[in-house]
Amino acid sequence: MNLVFSIKEAIHKIEHYCAYQERCHEEVVQKLRSMKMDADEIDTIMVHLISDNFLNEERFAQSFARGKHRIKHWGKIRIVNELKAKKITQTLINIALKEISTEEYLSTFHTLADRNWESIKETNLLKKRKKFCDYLLRRGFESNLIFEKAKELENLQKL
Repeated sequence: MNLVFSIKEAIHKIEHYCAYQERCHEEVVQKLRSMKMDADEIDTIMVHLISDNFLNEERFAQSFARGKHRIKHWGKIRIVNELKAKKITQTLINIALKEISTEEYLSTFHTLADRNWESIKETNLLKKRKKFCDYLLRRGFESNLIFEKAKELENLQKL
C-alpha cells in the first residue's frame, strides 16, 4: 500500500471515511495526519469536505447524542464530556442534547436503574446503594436523579 497520497486520492479516501459514519472535525484531521498529509493539504481537504456536506459538526453531535443515549444508555453528563473531548463547541452540545426528549431520558434512566438495583446481590444496604450510585454516575446520569431513585428503591425494599 502506498504511504504517500495525492490530494485527489486522499479526498476520495476521506470522503468514504466520512460517508461510512458521521465524523467530527477532530477525527478527520487525525485520520489525515495518519495519512501523512501536511497542514495546507489538510486545510484544503477539510474545506472540500465541509462544502460538499461530508462533514457537519452539528449533524455529528446530534447523531452522537442520540446514539449514545439510545444504544449505550449514557446520561447527559457523559455525553457532554465525550463531546467536549472531541472538541465540539458548547452551542452544538446544547443543540445535540435537545435530540433526547425528557420522557425518553427519564424512561431510560428508570429502566436502567431498576434493572441495576435488582442485579446487585449485596445484602448490606449501604454497599448496595454505593454500587448502584457508582454505576449510574459512571453512565453519566445526574446525581440528584440517582439519589432520589436510590431512596425510592431502598424504601420499596424495606417494605
